[in-house]
Amino acid sequence: MDGDNTVPLRVDAETAIILREAYHKIETMFRSDHYGLYDYVRVVAGKVAPVDAFFVGLLQGARRVRYPYGYLDGEYVDPATHNYGPTGQTAWLVEHRQTYRFADDGGVALRAGVPVGDPRHRPADVVTVPIFRPAKDGPDQLLGMLSMQSFTARSYDENAVRAFEWLCEVVQRVLTREGEDRDALRRLPAGDDSPNTLTSDHVMEYLTHRVASIREIAAEALDEPEVSSAVQAHLERIVDVTKHIQSEMIEMLMDTDEAPERRFASLTKAQQGVALLLADGLDNDQLAAELGVSLNTVKTHLSAILRKYGLRYRAQVADDVRRYLAR
Repeated sequence: MDGDNTVPLRVDAETAIILREAYHKIETMFRSDHYGLYDYVRVVAGKVAPVDAFFVGLLQGARRVRYPYGYLDGEYVDPATHNYGPTGQTAWLVEHRQTYRFADDGGVALRAGVPVGDPRHRPADVVTVPIFRPAKDGPDQLLGMLSMQSFTARSYDENAVRAFEWLCEVVQRVLTREGEDRDALRRLPAGDDSPNTLTSDHVMEYLTHRVASIREIAAEALDEPEVSSAVQAHLERIVDVTKHIQSEMIEMLMDTDEAPERRFASLTKAQQGVALLLADGLDNDQLAAELGVSLNTVKTHLSAILRKYGLRYRAQVADDVRRYLAR
């Protein structure tokens, strides 16, 4: 996918029309709706070539892949998380940093990964395109991948591959633009009510509201005339279950580890500022430059932080602060 973006894309006229329409719809409709974005890209890809399975994978941590969207043989696939090994398709993408095609190795890397769906019905052709997050210094960071798969051999010619890569570039721009917006927020000074970090409270609040919307839809359906008794019973169960889920999610917050939050709260405002920068990996010289203080002041703050945390090493403090920020 690397190269000059001003070079015309070599696809046929019909494919170009499909992609141009897709671009305008993505720009106007799917900026904040990732599920809708992935679902629409799958549909567009299916207009170019057969797509029996479609997966979006996003990398997190050292060897974790989260799949927020999956589609297999006409059915939605539940989101999942897997740790990838050294020989699968994800490892291949990490090593080669380019589009993976079934023809590259006869599907060896694909078969080495975690199987999806019915293992007796495996893809006979695959195009998996990496998506990257641009980096200011050094190589771009591999963010994830989009995988188009067909049960029919030799489904994807060069025209289809180029079209898929172009679609993935559009998805990449959507995701990285949002990341850039979040990075801009993170540059603001942190405070007690800082919106800069996604916390477990934010996640729970979002999920609670989404579950509430499901309950409201079910309640509205119950008010519709001529609802059969069987359907009414199912809708009433949905209403009841969603109430339970909302209550349980709030109580789950009580079981989260609050020790990192207590340790962070024990610091003074100045020490919290140092701790946040430690979590970003800054060394003493960088801390002094960022805070506009002397090295001696930095060392004094670090000594106090280590004492309050009861730890010996700054890396341990940085890990603990990151756990607090990820709540």
